[in-house]
Amino acid sequence: MTTRREWLLSEAPDTMLQFRLGQAYRMARAFARNPLAMVGLIIIAALVLAAALAPLIATHDPLYGALTDRLKAPSAEHWMGTDELGRDIFSRIIYGARITLTIVVMVAIIAAPIGLILGAAAGYLGGWWDKVLMSITDIFLSLPRLILALAFVAALGPGIQNAVIAIAITSWPVYARIARAEAITLRGSDFVTAARMQGASHIRVIFNHILPLCLSSTIVRASLDMAGIILTAAGLGFIGLGAQPPLPEWGAMISRGRTFILDQWWVSTMPGLAIVIVSLGFCFFGDGLRDILDPKGKTKG
Repeated sequence: MTTRREWLLSEAPDTMLQFRLGQAYRMARAFARNPLAMVGLIIIAALVLAAALAPLIATHDPLYGALTDRLKAPSAEHWMGTDELGRDIFSRIIYGARITLTIVVMVAIIAAPIGLILGAAAGYLGGWWDKVLMSITDIFLSLPRLILALAFVAALGPGIQNAVIAIAITSWPVYARIARAEAITLRGSDFVTAARMQGASHIRVIFNHILPLCLSSTIVRASLDMAGIILTAAGLGFIGLGAQPPLPEWGAMISRGRTFILDQWWVSTMPGLAIVIVSLGFCFFGDGLRDILDPKGKTKG
């Protein structure tokens, strides 16, 4: 009798469902064998759970505190201490996970599709389309992301929404470059030629045949880019252009705590550790995804 594992690992699957499930099973096994990738997955899962269950996990109100409790060291009552207004830092970090996760997800949703479509169009169409789109891409890539984001936020005004827009505007060129490289490789393929001979338009070829094959590289890049998005958002918050008070944004918390860094080190150290740990988690997770989804990218890197 065939076991479930043997059925999934069959070299001659009977149906497309069996093939897909077997492929997913092999990828999951490969991912699980990477200890750093599993650490990253655990960190990301903890971030998501903290954001989803913040009211249950937080021990105090993140926005209000008592001045009599200001700048208290970590204790049984306040696990990570309190800030200059007596607010519980642990609770603010937990609620800050919501802001961080929102920024990361929104930037990825905006930047990745834009870069994917523009890059695939440039690589497939070639000619002046490629020159114009890649020239614009090179302009964005030639400038540091944080500096460019600062310029856009300064023009749009401070706030989470404008920070998301600014970071997304500075993030799409990387995805465009990846999609363009994939499209250049694929545009001469037999299946693309066959689709064109059957009367498929350029738009249909791009969306039905080119873009699906660019997704794995884009997903890998997006997972690796999350750490940069978090650091950029924290940088904007640090200088007061991200989430506005009293929202518990990690970068803003570090900024407010720098005044007390020598005596009350926990005020800025705790949110700083949160940024470092979450950023490392996304890096580890992205490396694990790259190993199983885009092994060529690892070799090239």
